[in-house]
Amino acid sequence: MARRTMSLIPHWSSRVFSVELDGAPFYFSTQEKHRGEEVPRVFREVPNYGRCYSLLVCSSDRIKRAKFYGELKDKLLTDLPPQCHLSPMSSFLPNVKDSLLKGYFLKDYSESSSPTERLLRDLIQRDPVLVCSYLRGEDSQVWTQHLWSHADSQATQTSKDYSVVPAEAPEYHPSTLNIVNSDVFYSFEEAYKVLKECGDIIPEAMAVLELLPSRAEARSKPDFPVIVIEGLDATGKTTLTESLRDTLGASLLRSPPHCLSPMRTRFDREPPLIRRAFYALGNYITADQIGQEVMKTPVIVDRFWHSTAAYAIATAVSGPVCNLPAEGSEVYRWPSDLLQPSLVVSLTLDPEERRRRLRDRGQGKTEEEQELDHNQLFRLKVEKAYQRISGPACVTVDASPSADQVLQQVLLLIRGKCHL
Repeated sequence: MARRTMSLIPHWSSRVFSVELDGAPFYFSTQEKHRGEEVPRVFREVPNYGRCYSLLVCSSDRIKRAKFYGELKDKLLTDLPPQCHLSPMSSFLPNVKDSLLKGYFLKDYSESSSPTERLLRDLIQRDPVLVCSYLRGEDSQVWTQHLWSHADSQATQTSKDYSVVPAEAPEYHPSTLNIVNSDVFYSFEEAYKVLKECGDIIPEAMAVLELLPSRAEARSKPDFPVIVIEGLDATGKTTLTESLRDTLGASLLRSPPHCLSPMRTRFDREPPLIRRAFYALGNYITADQIGQEVMKTPVIVDRFWHSTAAYAIATAVSGPVCNLPAEGSEVYRWPSDLLQPSLVVSLTLDPEERRRRLRDRGQGKTEEEQELDHNQLFRLKVEKAYQRISGPACVTVDASPSADQVLQQVLLLIRGKCHL
């Protein structure tokens, strides 16, 4: 932990900090001397008796970092005085990949700073967290950042202080700096390494690894067509895939594959790094199953890599749709070692009709599916991510007509694209 912290300090004044308030990011940075800049937005409404702190998770062990970040919020909400308010925050070097550190911004409105600072001192002695405190100047127009030292047991502050100033929004949303092989995986090997690294703490991870094919090898030209049906829940994927199976005499597979079903609940509780690696490997298991079936018959697949990537990107990038990586970004590229379908069809449906169908089904849903139900912004980001994934891209089909009409429309696409 100390080595990771020391490596950050030489570039500390180049870092930008982002604090989310009501879903919108506000940026600030630091510099050695104040030059009359205005107070950053995040500090403007702090009353005179208020104090501010930032906590950034900085372990060089990515598994430890991911798990501790997920646990840190619960610990802070449990142990901090009730007058403390938490907001998600991050720190990053603009346009530098893998430079993002995640954490929380803390506003303390309690009468005494002692309970809060006692907790923070304890944290930096035992856990991979870097703490800063922010002090207001006498005229209330200048705030100063103090980076706490890990050098001694009293958690004294370093002599190096920085003036806090507003920062412009970066060209790219900071979350996009760490998406590649963290939220979205682009090779079998990268996803495999994550589950192998957490095998000692998650027994189910080893069980997943035992189910994997010996190696991932993309087939460039399957013997028969592979048609993937994508779309949000309740858009009619199950009905359509079963009808296509019967009509075309095809095999029907699903991703995640059935063999991973007993482990999904366990991995859905894990932080994104581990959860996304689990679902990424599910695609490679499905691809291995496709490879066996496609030598004999056409194959229909209920969801595949598009779903894995679209949900991960929409979750990782907070804020409005415009924060998503632009079309053509590397985050939308298809993994080079994953079997490419012959055709990918994405079913779309009016949001109100989709909600009605979900109510009629009355089935249990994952946390992300529940988010789709009540968060229009998240749904729009998932749909936009679907549209931007390439190699192959999705062909959009309106799923609001009758099931038979949708089937006929998709059959026309298959016959035109796959010559069936």
